[in-house]
Amino acid sequence: MEHPENSAEYAGLQVNSGVEQPSIVNPYMRRGKFRRREMSVGEMVEGIVKGDVTVLSQAVTLVESVNPEHQQRAQEVINRCLPYSGNSVRIGISGVPGAGKSTSIDAFGMHVLKEKGGRLAVLAIDPSSERSKGSILGDKTRMEKLSVHPDSFIRPSPTAGSLGGVARKTRETIILCEAAGFDKIFVETVGVGQSETACHSMVDFFLLLQVAGTGDELQGIKRGIMEISDGIVINKCDGDNVDRCQMAATNFRNALHFFPMPESGWTPKVLCYSGFFGLGIKEVWDMIYQYVDFTKQNGYFEHRRREQAKYWMYETINEQLRLSFYNNPVVAAQLADSERSVLEGRQTSFAAGQNLLDIYYSQLKQE
Repeated sequence: MEHPENSAEYAGLQVNSGVEQPSIVNPYMRRGKFRRREMSVGEMVEGIVKGDVTVLSQAVTLVESVNPEHQQRAQEVINRCLPYSGNSVRIGISGVPGAGKSTSIDAFGMHVLKEKGGRLAVLAIDPSSERSKGSILGDKTRMEKLSVHPDSFIRPSPTAGSLGGVARKTRETIILCEAAGFDKIFVETVGVGQSETACHSMVDFFLLLQVAGTGDELQGIKRGIMEISDGIVINKCDGDNVDRCQMAATNFRNALHFFPMPESGWTPKVLCYSGFFGLGIKEVWDMIYQYVDFTKQNGYFEHRRREQAKYWMYETINEQLRLSFYNNPVVAAQLADSERSVLEGRQTSFAAGQNLLDIYYSQLKQE
C-alpha cells in the first residue's frame, strides 16, 4: 500500500498527494540558443575611446581570435583606434619564475595609481604547456589589490605554442588600451629567453627582476638578457636577506661594466626593493620616469618606437608568409608524406623542407 496511514485502522487520518509544483523552466523563455548581438566596428571604437572596459575586453577577444572574419574586424578596430594611441608609458617586466613579478606589479601599480593617478593596464603573456597546450592564466589571483581597482585592467594571454603570434596580438592590445585612456601599461612575461626579446620590442622601458643567491649574475651575461635591460631590480630585499641582495646588486653593477653603452645613452641602474613589504617602490618608479625624461630629451624615445613599428611590420610579413605556406592545399597534402619520409630515414630534413618550398613556389607561379 502506498500510504498505509490511509488504512481503515487510521480512519481519522488522511494524507493528501500534495500541491503540484510548477516547472523550474520559464515557460515564457524563447526556445533556441541565446546569441549576443555583435557590436559594429563603429560601436566598438566608440566604446573603447570612452574607456568602457567591457567593450575593450570584447575587442581584445576579437584580436586574439583565429577566425579570419574576426581578424579582419579586429584590424578595422585597431586602425580606427590608432590616432588615439601612443600616449602611455609602456613597461616590460621579466624575470625568472619565483622572482615575484605578479606581486611586484601589484605593488608598483597600486603605488603609481595612488601617487600619479591615471589608469593602468597589465598584459601578461602566459606560457602554455607543451603537453596539454593549456595555460593557467592565474595572474589576477596574485594581484589582489590591483585586480579590484577601478582604474586597472588585467588581461592574461596564452602563448598557445606560438610566442610570435601572441606577442603581435599583445602589441595590438596595447594600442586598444591606449585608446581607452590607459596611460601606464605593464607587459609581463616569464623568463624563458625568446619572450624577453618579444617583450622588449614593444615597450619603452624593460625592467628585469632578479632575486639574490640564484647565480644569475653570470647566467645573465651568458643569456644576454642584461643587454636589453634598462633597469635591474632585486626583489625580496627584506629581513635577513638584505645583505645578500646588496651583494647581488654589487655583482650586477660590476657585470654591467662588461657591456658597451646602450644606444639610448642611458646607464642601466640596479636597485633593491621588497614587493611584499612595499619597500623601495618609489625609487623604482623614479628610475623609470628618469629614463623616460632622459630618452625623450635626446630623441631616443621616439626613435625606439619607430624602430619597433618597423620590426613588427616585418614580423607581420613573416607570419603571413608562414600561414600562406601551411594553408596551401597542395603543401598540406604533401606535408604528411614528407614527414613520413624523414621519420623513416628516406630523406633528410633539409631536403624534405626544400622540396615542400619548391612545391609552394611552383603553386605561386601557376596562380
